[in-house]
Amino acid sequence: MKTISKRILFFAILIGFWSLGSALNWWSEVLFPSPINVFQALFTGVKDMTLIYDLIASFRRLAIGLSIALILGTAIGVIIAKSKTADDTIGAMLLALQSVPSIVWLPLAIMWFGLNEKAVIFIVILGGTFVMALNIRTGIKNVQPLFIRAARTMGSNGLDLFRRVIFPASVPHIVTGSRLAWAFSWRALMAGELLSTGPGLGYTLRYASDFGDMSLVIGVMIIIGVIGSIVDQLIFQRIEKNVAKRWGLV
Repeated sequence: MKTISKRILFFAILIGFWSLGSALNWWSEVLFPSPINVFQALFTGVKDMTLIYDLIASFRRLAIGLSIALILGTAIGVIIAKSKTADDTIGAMLLALQSVPSIVWLPLAIMWFGLNEKAVIFIVILGGTFVMALNIRTGIKNVQPLFIRAARTMGSNGLDLFRRVIFPASVPHIVTGSRLAWAFSWRALMAGELLSTGPGLGYTLRYASDFGDMSLVIGVMIIIGVIGSIVDQLIFQRIEKNVAKRWGLV
């Protein structure tokens, strides 16, 4: 059985069990609505364009924050990979900061930028920068010394060596770093939007929770999970596999 068939069968069974449990009152409909009510809430949200505007707002923030995170992460990663002093200081700090959940930065972001979009984008940037920088560092440091020695014997040094040998050899780690940065930034975005004041999936999730609309809460959670899975599997996993094949890693 193909992977796609297994997944369709699994989710069909899961939804079937969910529907059966709701029909037999195994749990409270108020706390855990039936699939029909959840999908009806999603349909209503799409029909009145609320969820569409939320998606547009969330992806705009993600695009801005993730782009900055990838650029900053790459620059910091190159610096700590090429300088032992920077690695011993900035690198150690990055390892510590990466373990801090993005939502912990929210109070600081609100104090610095206020309860607005800048605070959310700041959280997104932090979510992706650290993991990107550490993967760039790992990729550069793991370039085989044989490649570097061979390039130097042919007269390649400095920027030319980095452009022709070190950077291309680090591409698999760069792709992995981008994939992880996306995942961390997506989670950070949802955390930041929980306290935002404008449209966004996280804001709608909090709004529905405040008014006890559990159908919409679960619906938004499903949207967040589906988007994360689709982007990871259809985009980043494919790129990662293609790069791994091209670089002879599989």
